[in-house]
Amino acid sequence: MAATTSLAVGPLAFVADACGALVDADERVLLVADLHLEKGSAYAARGMLLPPYDSRATLALLAQAVRRWQPRLVVALGDTLHDRGAAARIAQDDLATLAGLQAGRDWIWLTGNHDPDPVPALGGTVAAELALGGVMLRHEPRPGETGPEIAGHLHPAGKVRLRGRAVRRRCFVSDGRRCVMPAFGTYAGGLNVLDGAFSPLFAGRRFTAHMLGAGRVYAVAGHQLSPD
Repeated sequence: MAATTSLAVGPLAFVADACGALVDADERVLLVADLHLEKGSAYAARGMLLPPYDSRATLALLAQAVRRWQPRLVVALGDTLHDRGAAARIAQDDLATLAGLQAGRDWIWLTGNHDPDPVPALGGTVAAELALGGVMLRHEPRPGETGPEIAGHLHPAGKVRLRGRAVRRRCFVSDGRRCVMPAFGTYAGGLNVLDGAFSPLFAGRRFTAHMLGAGRVYAVAGHQLSPD
């Protein structure tokens, strides 16, 4: 089993999995964000050729998480598809994989800025946001939110310098009241958590970057991080 770390958001206690998922093990709820399926094919259409296997790799990682935790509910926090044309490009085998993962459990897709419209072919149900035990789940974090919140959208990544070299990894970033999840998608990339986009979310509060390593999650205090 991949190593994990504890991560509390408001009244809820989660496990941060090294694959990039958050898990409420007691309630058997699994959260992922920003799968960006079919990003590779979107780039190919613009002449930027990448190996066209990102959707398959992302779904394989998701399948591992589902097998590991056996959730009763899976919630994807938006930008599941990279663009509005992705539904027409995704392979039938990948849709069949999704259908198999959904069998016997509830599955909710939250809408994102890349995929604001429901896509019936994905199965499950669609919502703009969802309340989970007093914590709001949504795609884009809201700087003015006063209650506990879990969101995606910003693709956080942390960078540390160790023994003369730099290590940069996707991460969960949290101060205990808000958590911004890492992008789960193979080609999704990451934005340094010291970027100004995060400042309104954690202004005046200490945060921790839970960085994804090879089979392990490393908790790094915000003041130990480095800019790009």
